[in-house]
Order: sequence, then structure tokens, then C-alpha cells
Amino acid sequence: MRVTIDNPASAPRPLGPYSQVARVELDDGGALLYLSGQIAEGADTAAQSSGIFETLAALLKAHGATLDDIINIRTFMTDLGDLPAYAAVRARFLTATPPTSTTVEVPRLFRPEALIEIDVVAAVQAA
Repeated sequence: MRVTIDNPASAPRPLGPYSQVARVELDDGGALLYLSGQIAEGADTAAQSSGIFETLAALLKAHGATLDDIINIRTFMTDLGDLPAYAAVRARFLTATPPTSTTVEVPRLFRPEALIEIDVVAAVQAA
């Protein structure tokens, strides 16, 4: 098994001292991609969610994957009352079979202005 830790130049830079992608090469030639939690700027949950999915798409693309390759998504929200806004954005970006999912409410995120943070795992099929 080979693991590569990466901050792709084609995606937005991380907001702190961490890596955004861990790529685990599988024996069959495929890979699992573990993406760090992402936040984005925006006035509300919908705007932040859109920005996050755009960043996730860029990170995945850098590793030969798309949002359709997501197999697990974890969402941390500071107010579950904003779940309908997030769900509408998520439905625009995740159009394939829905991945496994966890959504939890947290009292705060690492940046005070962040309303939502999302991390994902994606599976890249062997070529």
C-alpha cells in the first residue's frame, strides 16, 4: 500500500498547516481519497456550501476523480436549522447515487465565520 499526502496546486490552498488530500493506492490500481474538512467564505450556509463543493471538486479533479466518486460525506453544521439550504446545494452538486453520510450539529468550527465544514472519502476506479 502506498500513501501520498497532497495539497494540489490546482485547488485552493489550505487555511492552515494541514494537507488536504491523502491518496491510498489500492492493489487493483484504484485509490481511496481522504479529503480534509473544507470550509468556504460566504454570507450564509448555501453560499458556503457551494464554495465547499467547488473546492472538493477541484481537489478530486487533481486526483482523477469527480464528485460522483464520493463514497462517504461528513458534514458539520453550527445550526441544523440550515439543513434545507445545505440539502438544496448538495443535491445540485451530488447528482449520482447518494454516498453514505453523516451530518452533525457542532457548537462552532475552527473559524468563527464558518457555518459548515465538509469532509469526504472518494473511490477512484482502476483505469
